Amino acid sequence: MSTATIFTAILAGIVIGALGRLIIPGRQAIGWILTFALGLVGAVLGGFLAEGMYIDIWWQVLIVQVVAAAVLVALVSFLIRGAVTKRRGPA
Repeated sequence: MSTATIFTAILAGIVIGALGRLIIPGRQAIGWILTFALGLVGAVLGGFLAEGMYIDIWWQVLIVQVVAAAVLVALVSFLIRGAVTKRRGPA
């Protein structure tokens, strides 16, 4: 992964985290910092995934990074929300 790809992944992760927080209404299961961190990790993983798929056009790499980060944020948020609601029990 090149330096430019790493910087793109960092920027994409932060933007994905911020947009995800703005798009989903109501209270979130995970905090801002965790959302940004998961977006960052997902974007970096997406960069490695794009490299493994031999994608080298910048906007295609960005799309793979965005999708990977969004899936990771959604998955962790879903898992945390399930754990919290299971712990609280029926209302």
